[in-house]
Amino acid sequence: MPIYIYQNPKTEEYKEIFQGMNEDHTYIDDEKLEWKRVFTTPNMAIDLETDPFSRNQFIEKTKNESTMGDMWDRSAEMSSKRAEKSGGVDPYKTNYFKKYSDGRDGAKHLKDL
Repeated sequence: MPIYIYQNPKTEEYKEIFQGMNEDHTYIDDEKLEWKRVFTTPNMAIDLETDPFSRNQFIEKTKNESTMGDMWDRSAEMSSKRAEKSGGVDPYKTNYFKKYSDGRDGAKHLKDL
């Protein structure tokens, strides 16, 4: 059931009321005072779950990011999700550090120390 918000016209107190979508959206208290309904913008999220192993989904999600820092934050988030699903170690990060080290005669990446 959706929550509807009403405001007392005298005291300006707010109250959240559960009402069905097909019900009359009015609220009258015990003193027969009709409260004003408060309209708010709906909050919803679509497609929250991104597969942390999918490069295409990462590209799709970050193509409209505003800054490079936002993209790095999203990348770190995906890395932690991969690590969570893979027993505590991000396989992409491990593979990157291995390739980095192999291409530099065994030198380690600064974040791989």
